[in-house]
Amino acid sequence: MNVFDKAIFRRPLHGERWRAPWSSDPAATRGRLFPEESSPTRSEFQRDRDRIIHSTAFRRLKHKTQVFVYHEGDHYRTRLTHTIEVSQIARALARALGLDEDLAEALALSHDLGHTPFGHTGEEALDACMKGFGGFDHNAQALRIVTRLERRYAGFDGLNLTWETLEGLVKHNGPLCDAEGRPFGRYRATGVPGAILEYDAVHALELSTFASAEAQAAALADDIAYDAADIDDGLRAGLFTLADLRAIPFVAGLLDEIAARYPGLESVRTVHELGRRIITRFVEDVIRESEARIAALSPADASAVRHARAPVVAFSPAIIAADRDIKAFLFSYMYRHPRVVHVREGADRVVRDLFERLLAEPRLMPLEWQEGLESADEARLRRRVADYLAGMTDSYALDAHRRLFDDTPELR
Repeated sequence: MNVFDKAIFRRPLHGERWRAPWSSDPAATRGRLFPEESSPTRSEFQRDRDRIIHSTAFRRLKHKTQVFVYHEGDHYRTRLTHTIEVSQIARALARALGLDEDLAEALALSHDLGHTPFGHTGEEALDACMKGFGGFDHNAQALRIVTRLERRYAGFDGLNLTWETLEGLVKHNGPLCDAEGRPFGRYRATGVPGAILEYDAVHALELSTFASAEAQAAALADDIAYDAADIDDGLRAGLFTLADLRAIPFVAGLLDEIAARYPGLESVRTVHELGRRIITRFVEDVIRESEARIAALSPADASAVRHARAPVVAFSPAIIAADRDIKAFLFSYMYRHPRVVHVREGADRVVRDLFERLLAEPRLMPLEWQEGLESADEARLRRRVADYLAGMTDSYALDAHRRLFDDTPELR
């Protein structure tokens, strides 16, 4: 019998929450690095979510680039608005699959905390600046932020999040290494970032297994939000047209549906209808595919999800193909558009200039960032500068460049 057909797994009516055996149970969390008393009013995962929302790093997402620099228009996505959209989709997936919505939301809200100013351009620039000294990786930086760099609490550095949230933050895209510790996937060539290995040594995150189903849901929510939002932003910016989008078979089919149901609909409403349909089709596909995978695996608990041979929350092959086609289109029409490339080149220069100047003159950083650098070796100094730069917003980085240099690129 399909596990979703069993009475114990029936979804309650009227929107009440249903939690499946394979979900992460906040009452059975593996705990925090620094033990704390439980809250009488919130679950452990609710507390994690709230700590993330109240963190300094979360507030800075408001002025960090998604694709377009903050001053290019009020309606383009920033890291913050993207994060909110990911959170909404992650909660929808979690509720449909009987997962812990608070953990899924916490992971969605924290997944971009480690991003630099100017989006992936800033990350690539910092990675180049840190070559030979551990590189720079935004997932590893997010872990550094929530375990070390946030300084809010009297008893510890970081946010002291639960094991499940930290695990999902690090492994939401899958295992980082095999059982023998050999890196694979995106870390095959460079190795698992040192910040992750350093934390894993004191609070093991089981880097060779999958993360929870909640983390898997948050990862797919990120993909869904990216695809829909970047199409919307690209159209708004005039980088491509609705006619251009017909090169993507999946999108062409949706546009045909809209035209058939709403003949003569003006373009602005067509764009919004398209975005709604992309998100809806992707979300519904994830639910169907994940229900089938869970039924086949019949996991007894969250541990069984972690030790499965493949993710249990996933796209179907058809939507994997649609996602691939959308990303290929956006790469050509948006991310490599001359306007965007021009801004990326200027942003790259800003980050590299600031890094080299601060490396040569660390006294230019605020006093709290200079602490303990008197006898620091080059590796430690470079990491401190990278931490400081990564925390900057777009506007702060540009202002800092104007203070230190006579010629600051105009990112327009």
